[in-house]
Amino acid sequence: MSFTTNFFITLFAYLIDNKFGEFSFIKHPVILIGDLISFSEKKLYKDSVFSGLILVLVVLSVSSFISFTIEHYLNHFNIYIHIIISSFLASMFIAHKMLRDSVHKIIILQTLREKRQAIAMLVSRDTQNLSENEINKAAIETYAENLSDGVIAPMFYLLFFGLPGIIIYKTINTMDSMIGYRNERYEKFGKIAARLDDIANFIPARITALGITLLCKKGVDFSYLKYAKLHESPNAGFPITAMALCLNVKLGGDTSYFGKVKKKPFFGNGKSEITQEDIKKMLHISD
Repeated sequence: MSFTTNFFITLFAYLIDNKFGEFSFIKHPVILIGDLISFSEKKLYKDSVFSGLILVLVVLSVSSFISFTIEHYLNHFNIYIHIIISSFLASMFIAHKMLRDSVHKIIILQTLREKRQAIAMLVSRDTQNLSENEINKAAIETYAENLSDGVIAPMFYLLFFGLPGIIIYKTINTMDSMIGYRNERYEKFGKIAARLDDIANFIPARITALGITLLCKKGVDFSYLKYAKLHESPNAGFPITAMALCLNVKLGGDTSYFGKVKKKPFFGNGKSEITQEDIKKMLHISD
């Protein structure tokens, strides 16, 4: 398909997601991808990089075959029908409304217990003892990072590579989220999936950081380039630091995961006390 066609599909897909979010009447395709990854892991798991590579090849082969088959059949339709169907399908791989609604929920909940339960659905860190300040910080960090992974990156690959692009990207991203951990089970098995996700998100993460910087009413501040390099991820530090500088807050710092405190650098040089107003300001930026 032409770039112009992809542009309209990307635009309409974003608008559909922004208006309707997830469709409850069908099983979400990312869940189906997750089912495929889980099934493949059960059959292929060994504590080795090679076994992880085989899983990646199998899952990507199935995902690619399905996505290009769908694209092939859509090419037989009238261009307008093609755009409508493709936009609807692509919208299910963009998660802006779900992300905004999930983070906004942190603001409207009344008790600390409810806030901890809500943030636990969004982050992998330990949440049972988080203070309200730490909850607010976690909400901003996860929003910034997922704005790249869940919104900008899918739209980037949809725009340049069409429906197969967004489906294959979400397959890579889902593999990373399921097996790309640096722990005893997945250190070797998930290495290829994690590296592939790093490559796929390299450009989108930097586009996201640039977009946050340009939309920020505080003014253009490119010092996020310095802070972002401190993050262990080659990509996550860019949108997180750009958002920290925009909101004039300090993100990062030591964080507890699975009962162990992990030493993490700080991103940004603003205030340490983060409030709900900072979350509101962040959500307003992306409106």
